[in-house]
This record gives sequence, C-alpha cells and structure tokens, in this order.
Amino acid sequence: MPPLLRPATRDDLPALGRLGARLMHVHHEFDRRRFLEPMPDAEQGYAWFLGTQLDQPEARVVVAEEDGRGVGDAYGAIEPRSWQMLLDEAGMIHDVMVDRAARGRGIGASLVNDMLAWMRTRGVPRVVLHTADPNAEAQRLFQRLGFRPTMIEMTRELGD
Repeated sequence: MPPLLRPATRDDLPALGRLGARLMHVHHEFDRRRFLEPMPDAEQGYAWFLGTQLDQPEARVVVAEEDGRGVGDAYGAIEPRSWQMLLDEAGMIHDVMVDRAARGRGIGASLVNDMLAWMRTRGVPRVVLHTADPNAEAQRLFQRLGFRPTMIEMTRELGD
C-alpha cells in the first residue's frame, strides 16, 4: 500500500524533527565546512522551525505516513521576486527527505509531485530547488521529474 501523503500537523513535529535532523546530518557529511553542523538539539530545532511554517499561507509542509509513522516529508514555499537571485516569483522546494528504509518505493517522487501540484494551484510559473552537489541520487530523482540544472553554488572558506 502506498504511503498516505497529507499536510503536516503539530502532531507530526517529532517525526519532522527526526527527518530534518537526518537531512542536516546527510548534508554535513557531504561537506563539513559548508553545511550547518547538527547540534545535539537538531531534532527539536528543526521541529520548531517547521512548526513555524505550518500555518503560513505561502508555505506547505507535507508528510508521508506509513502505518501511522512519518517516513518522509517535504517543505516548500512561494517565494517573492528576488533581485538577489535573479528570480521572479517562484515555488521553492526547500526540503525533501525520506527515511533510508522507506526509499526506492516512490515516496520522494510522490512528495515532490505533491509540492508541484500545490504550487500549480498557487499560480507560480516555475519551481526551483537546490540539491547538494554530491547527492546524485536526489539529482536523478529531480531530473526524472523534469527539473533541469540552472545554477552551481561554489563555496570558499576564508581561512584557507
């Protein structure tokens, strides 16, 4: 049976915190100097942050649930025109995370497609997301779903 996808509620915050902390760990492992180091309270911090987004009309937090347990989530928002990013109003998918044990069953694609459908109803002309350079698995998923590479972020430490 496919997972249930639904808007997240306050009851989901512990699962969202767990998934968000895992996202932080994965990215920190990709590049320990670029990505925020997960603190001991990363789960609580991420849960707090996503909790601030639940009631925002221009944001969506969705959870994938199997057997009453959150196994994946996605967070996106409608972002205004950004002269800094040279980007007109757009949907931005900020997070997509699926438990490792639940991967390979289409949950990530379902989460992204849910975000795309919601953003379509909001009338934005495009959706943008970022993915870590070493995250080939996520890049393949996003390309299968019609995303194309458009920017490359580069980082330099000033202490080097």
